[in-house]
Amino acid sequence: MAKRRRLPRLRVKLRELYHGKTPGAVRFRLSVIALDFLLIAFFIAAPFLRGSPAYLVVDYAVALILAVDLGARVLADTSVKTLIRRPVLWVDLFVLLTLLFPLWLFNLAFLRVLRLWSLFHSNLFWETIGRRYDDTRVEDVTKTLATLVTYVFVVTGFVYAGFAREHPGIQTYVDALYFTMATITTTGFGDIVLPGAWGKLLTIVIMVSGITLFVRLAQTLMRPDKVRFPCPTCGLMRHDPDAVHCKACGEQLNIPNDE
Repeated sequence: MAKRRRLPRLRVKLRELYHGKTPGAVRFRLSVIALDFLLIAFFIAAPFLRGSPAYLVVDYAVALILAVDLGARVLADTSVKTLIRRPVLWVDLFVLLTLLFPLWLFNLAFLRVLRLWSLFHSNLFWETIGRRYDDTRVEDVTKTLATLVTYVFVVTGFVYAGFAREHPGIQTYVDALYFTMATITTTGFGDIVLPGAWGKLLTIVIMVSGITLFVRLAQTLMRPDKVRFPCPTCGLMRHDPDAVHCKACGEQLNIPNDE
């Protein structure tokens, strides 16, 4: 009976920490986010640290931390069905899998940087650090930029894992990063060219998708400043920050103002 009571109490406590508005809950979430940034820094630096004797020790320690954090978030969530539908959960599970089996999933370790995308697309981040900019252009720009940076590192890791031993120009992770940036920006110096039809097709995909992300970022930066607030009548989501009436249907709005 005592064990059965402990789990509900633990879930209530975790919900207060992950979703509460008390100073203690905010401090807890700030520490979790700071830990997330440290994990992301480790994932980015991992290609340079792989030869270190302590790499596996750090890898399994990070896996333990991520597993505890992921388990706590699952217990703190109010709806498991809704949680399962979130891409962020599956990204974190995949990252955890690569940490638990670093020798077998060595070539997929570069996908750990997807944690950067999941952090900036999580409610935890925007409800804690970015709550003042939640549902604003700042959030849109930050998410788009995080997607672009994540894409750069994922493609870099993919190129390094697939061509490091086949191409003389790609000897290090920096070489792969250099090729990725030259391809995404369509600079095309030509000093590194991926071999074969597969290499050419991959280069085309990198260029097209990279340009798309850059255009998306430019659109987000240039778009007029709007706030997300659903109109109760027509459902229009974006309005001017000082809008009193919906431009689509004329319904009176009551957009919250932090000032």
